[in-house]
Amino acid sequence: MSVSPTALIIGASRGLGLALAGEWLARGWTVLATVRGAGRTALHELADSSNGRLTVETLEMTDPAAVDALRDRLSRRALDLLFVNAAVANGASERVDRVTTEEFSRVMVTNALAPMRIVERLGGLVRPDGTIAVMSSSLGSVALNETGGWEVYRASKAALNMLMRSYAARHAGDRHSLALVDPGWVRTDMGGAEASLDTGESIPGVADALEARRGRPGLQFFDYRGETVPW
Repeated sequence: MSVSPTALIIGASRGLGLALAGEWLARGWTVLATVRGAGRTALHELADSSNGRLTVETLEMTDPAAVDALRDRLSRRALDLLFVNAAVANGASERVDRVTTEEFSRVMVTNALAPMRIVERLGGLVRPDGTIAVMSSSLGSVALNETGGWEVYRASKAALNMLMRSYAARHAGDRHSLALVDPGWVRTDMGGAEASLDTGESIPGVADALEARRGRPGLQFFDYRGETVPW
């Protein structure tokens, strides 16, 4: 009997992460997915209807000890996909010189440092031909920034992209497929009601693009249509 592949989705209580968990369940995968707190979420409701194929884990991703504890709990699991989704945003129009040091640090730690800690600590659970993916954004593209705005968020995603480039360089001999994914502008709590896509338009494309690249080593930056995003 064949064993279904396994995905770990970091940050799946709502929005894109919840949709990612649902998408891989629909494709027949076993899914492990994390929430921040102990309260019940839409992810728990999805787990209730998953016939045991979705397991909810608790993780505060900015806490290194919590990340290590999750790694220990999953030490006997072999992952086909690790997808780090969680992120925060701040005001679209707020200039970087007007942001408090605390807010700048919060966005940078959550969007760049914490995801890379997870990649470093949990990447070893991914099968040699598996995929390590991190949710980025076209707003993190230096080449595409012709309008300004979202300055701290843009900087955090650009930092994440650079850190993944460094990770890829240090693991050049690995067979892992590494991905920075731009899901598009999606109608979620973060994306807002004016966004051009819903999760049903974005997330199946994300999954298709990742599946198409499975087993292809090296790092790529692409969007939900599978098209390359310029650095």
